[in-house]
Amino acid sequence: MNAKLSAAAAAILWGFTYVLTTTWLPPHPLFLAAFRALGGALVLLAIVRCMPPRIWWGRMAVLGTLNAGLFFGLFFVAATRLPGGVAAIFQALTPLAVIFIAWGLLGARPTATKVGSVLLGALGVSLVVLSSHAQLDPLGMAAAIGSMLSIATGGVLLNKWGQPPMPLLGFTGWQLLIAGVELTVVAVLAQDAPAQLDAANVLGLGLLAVALTAVPFALWFGAIERAGAVAVAPFMLLVPVTAFVLDALVKGVQPSGLQVVGAAVVMGGLMLSQRAAGKPGNKSTRHVNNTVAHD
Repeated sequence: MNAKLSAAAAAILWGFTYVLTTTWLPPHPLFLAAFRALGGALVLLAIVRCMPPRIWWGRMAVLGTLNAGLFFGLFFVAATRLPGGVAAIFQALTPLAVIFIAWGLLGARPTATKVGSVLLGALGVSLVVLSSHAQLDPLGMAAAIGSMLSIATGGVLLNKWGQPPMPLLGFTGWQLLIAGVELTVVAVLAQDAPAQLDAANVLGLGLLAVALTAVPFALWFGAIERAGAVAVAPFMLLVPVTAFVLDALVKGVQPSGLQVVGAAVVMGGLMLSQRAAGKPGNKSTRHVNNTVAHD
């Protein structure tokens, strides 16, 4: 599977997480985040048993925290406090954050087209948020923005450092394991765990760990490794599109006309960004040579 198909598949699978969280899972965000990370890690590390090189331990801790630990914790706070479509639309801002973070960390100076796509995407998000009929929880919105910035930074650092000399599934599994340990400690301290689980909860947790974590994260990291963070990031727009569709099909939540327009504007802005990133000669968004990882 090429990088674009891998990124698209990962984003679509992530879009299912919102409806799953609000229908089949208990309302305990820290517990869900910890289970998601540990469950996904155990699945991947059972398939590929390997240890990261010692020189990579520090970087692995940073990537695990940004790509999964901090991201998952804030993600589930947002998913449990905001409507799925509204929460998901903030993930569509990830490519915009990646553009500017990559500018600072990789020296990938954005073009006028990229800057224009940022403004267009911001306008689209504003339409979605301002036209929502649901009450928008400030903490939920802050968590959604924080989760977006976390995974954007982690993706750019992964682009900068490359992949250590180990299988991709193992690399992904170790990041999830680090996040799982961090989140388990936080969940225990916060005493955020359900008293009991019913059959739907158990099935939902299984789907969360395997189909919506282990699989899409392996696909996403592989796409970044092959194509670079800025080129891959625009596929995040499929997350809110999937969430909006599932809200309508599963929960009967019909988006307003302005929300549909806003989502379309976000899509247009991010597709414009992708087109700019794919122009011949634009090498600033591609994977940085692995020699950087060993300096």
